[in-house]
Amino acid sequence: MRAFAELLERLTFTPQRGAKLRLIEAYLASTPDPDRGWALAALTSGLTFPNAKRSMVRDLALERVDPVLFELSREYVGDTAETVALIWPGVPAAGAEPKLGEVVDRLRTAGKTEVRALVASWLDRLSPSARFACLKLITGGLRVGVSARLAKQAVANFASVDVQRIEEIWHGLEPPYMSLFAWAEGRAPEPDVSQALRFHPLMLANPLDEKELASLKPRDFLAEWKWDGIRVQISASGPDHRIFSRSGDDITASFPEIAGACGFDAVLDGELLIIHGAEVAPFNDLQQRLGRKTVSARPLRQFPAHVRLYDALFIDGDDVRRQPLSERRAALETWYA
Repeated sequence: MRAFAELLERLTFTPQRGAKLRLIEAYLASTPDPDRGWALAALTSGLTFPNAKRSMVRDLALERVDPVLFELSREYVGDTAETVALIWPGVPAAGAEPKLGEVVDRLRTAGKTEVRALVASWLDRLSPSARFACLKLITGGLRVGVSARLAKQAVANFASVDVQRIEEIWHGLEPPYMSLFAWAEGRAPEPDVSQALRFHPLMLANPLDEKELASLKPRDFLAEWKWDGIRVQISASGPDHRIFSRSGDDITASFPEIAGACGFDAVLDGELLIIHGAEVAPFNDLQQRLGRKTVSARPLRQFPAHVRLYDALFIDGDDVRRQPLSERRAALETWYA
C-alpha cells in the first residue's frame, strides 16, 4: 500500500505529462503482480466497491472525531478522503500495512457490515499518506492528474509498443491485467481477446482551421449532422451484447431497449439519441437516462432511446475496418435493410 500511496502523492505534485509517465512506468517496473494491475485499474477508473460508500467513510470519522471539528476541517481541506486521512486520531498501530492487492480483494468480497470494521482497522494501521490512498481507492476519483489515456500510454511505454495496441486489447482484459503484464515483459504472447465483446477505439471528430477547410474537396467526404446525443458503439454476438460510450464505458444497463434489439453479429458506430415521434429531443432528455444501473418503465416511456447508425466496424463477423468509409456505409445500409 505504501508504494501506491507514494505514487499517488508524487503524481499529485507532478504537473508535467512526461514526468507523470515516467513515474507510472517506474511503478509498473518495480511493483509485482497483482498490485501493479490493481493500481492501473484505479488510475483508469476500473475499480468499484459497491459496499464501500463515501458516506461510510464520513460516518467512520464522525465516530472518532468531534462533528464540528470535522466539518470545519472538511470545509478547509476541501476533500473528504484527505480530511479523514489527516484527522484520523492516534498514531498508526503495530502490524504490517496491508498490500494493495489485499485491500482490493477484501473490499470486493466484504459485506456491508464487515466493510466498516475492515476499513477502520486499515486506517488504524496506516500512515496519513497511505490512509489517503486507501480512502481515494474506496471513494473513487483519484484526482491526481492522470487520465485513462495517459495511464495506457505509460503501459505502452513500459511494453515498448504503440499505445494503439494497448487500446485495441484493453476492453477485452480484466484487472489485475496479469496477461497484459506477462506480454509486456516478454513472458507470454499478446493476450487473445478475439472472442471478447470489447470496445474498439473510435476515430473522433477534430477541428479544422480555415486553411484546411478550403483545401478539402467535398466529393471526398461524407457530412453528418451534429446530433444532440452521445457517440456510442454497439458490440453484439449471439445472445451477448454491449453498448459502449465513446470512452469505452459500458452503458448497456442504462438502455435496455437498445440492448434488447441487438440480436445480430456486428460492431456498429452511431449516435445515441432520445427521439419523440420524428423529433430528436434535447440532450437534457438523454441525461435523464445516463448513469442508471436499472431503468424503470416510466423513463423508458418518457425518454425513448434510439441509435442513429453511421458506420460499421464488423458485420456478420467480417472485419470491414480497412475498407473505405463509402464501402462500409454501403455495407451498413445493405445489412440494415
